[in-house]
Amino acid sequence: MEYKAPVEAYTGVVREVTIGKGRKSLKIGGENILPLHFFDQGSNPNPVKYALEVLDMEPQDWPEHLIQPFKDVLGDSVRWAKKCQELGADAVFLRLVSTDPAVKDSSADGAAAMAKRVAEAINIPLIIYGSGDDKKDAEVLPKVAEACDGMNLLIGPVQKENYEKVGKALLDHGHNASALSPLDINLLKELNVKLCKFFPAEKIVIDPESATVGYGMEYAFSLMERVKQIGIITKDNMTMMPIIADLGGECWKTKQAKENKEQGLLWEGITALSLLLAGANILVLRHPESINLVKETIGGELWQK
Repeated sequence: MEYKAPVEAYTGVVREVTIGKGRKSLKIGGENILPLHFFDQGSNPNPVKYALEVLDMEPQDWPEHLIQPFKDVLGDSVRWAKKCQELGADAVFLRLVSTDPAVKDSSADGAAAMAKRVAEAINIPLIIYGSGDDKKDAEVLPKVAEACDGMNLLIGPVQKENYEKVGKALLDHGHNASALSPLDINLLKELNVKLCKFFPAEKIVIDPESATVGYGMEYAFSLMERVKQIGIITKDNMTMMPIIADLGGECWKTKQAKENKEQGLLWEGITALSLLLAGANILVLRHPESINLVKETIGGELWQK
């Protein structure tokens, strides 16, 4: 008797989000199968994308082997972003770390001007994140949205403490929102419900946090996996958004990654691969060699099926 492998077909489809415009654009999401389930009935029209992180100030605690690929450009965020493009990134992830009140508390106007210069200088999409301080981000991100009016960037983090002010600014100036919530699926859905009262669901990307240090990989993986599963399998409207995994910073803060380049690349690469398997649509990394490591591991031809 001939064996026929069971084939699953799901009704849920992850919303497709476009970041950027024209030749500077890329699409994420759009799949109706689980990660790497190419044996099931369905497709993933937009393979996982890789973003490299750029800071708006020179990093203070990066190890030498992480600095090495960018050593000539770290003092200039525009040149740094261009370098990321040259190194094969699909997108640039600009983090406005200097705006943090605990760092430099730099001005919102200055951050907005910096973001616009970076956006105009590169030919790949731009993702912009504030410092993570919800009060300061509520000042900074609307200014950034205004300065980059009409560029259709992905901007965040949009959090429960500032989602109204930041979300409305992003909507008014034609951007996508990256909705950040703690590692809790109920809080994640609650934020999306509130945001969707005035913001289009098809312009929202989920950031479920990738805090594998502290919470543990199993916790982060399980949450992301659950988000993807209930979106695709049960067609849950508030989880049918693509997912961004902001993982580079979490990996390179570890003692092991700082001590040794190979350990750092493995830490970042394995974390990226794990979160890809959990359902991430875009991975934010720090070292360009990690991109090649993940691509080689999953196999480019397989991923394109």
